[in-house]
Amino acid sequence: MELDPDRLNTRTMYEWMIHSILPRPIAWVSTLSASGVANLAPFSFFQGVCARPPTLLFCPVNHRDGSPKDTLRNIEATGEFVVNTVSAADAEVMNATSAMLPPEDGEFDRFGVAKALSVKVGAPRVASAAVAFECRLDRVIRISEGAAGGNLVLGRILWMHVADAVIGPGGYPDPDRLDLVGRMGGTDYLRTRDRFPLERPS
Repeated sequence: MELDPDRLNTRTMYEWMIHSILPRPIAWVSTLSASGVANLAPFSFFQGVCARPPTLLFCPVNHRDGSPKDTLRNIEATGEFVVNTVSAADAEVMNATSAMLPPEDGEFDRFGVAKALSVKVGAPRVASAAVAFECRLDRVIRISEGAAGGNLVLGRILWMHVADAVIGPGGYPDPDRLDLVGRMGGTDYLRTRDRFPLERPS
């Protein structure tokens, strides 16, 4: 099968992408609005960028009416955010926080997600997250405007929180102890405990 993106509508192209780019890690992003409301939302277009300087990215798309999501609006207002990882134990509540709520209705309080104070930024982090990256906004790159328009958010990692319980014998997080979930196509997810090794070429 051959596909020409110019001949597909946005929804169809989105479905081809999410069913082909697999698995996708989940950035559970917490922000604070200018009025002090703590927002929390998951994004599966997410990845690390580089370690010098330590930088990550995630990509919130606009609402169907073309307006930015609360997460992006809050980041542009405050210049700060936290990316929290999602373990299997938090999968259900993470999914719940993807609901469309008005800006004044914070997901932490609505869905009973425990907060923890951050060190370098004002936004709270998810207390149960195995790893949380406190970030300062580096830049937002607008890919497109309007409905489903893309926004590339780059964040400089200022601080990391890593739960002692997930540290393995080598001194770094152990994948089994992290037990993270990733996004598949549609409503499917997977756990990162299913893996196989490959030797690095010399």
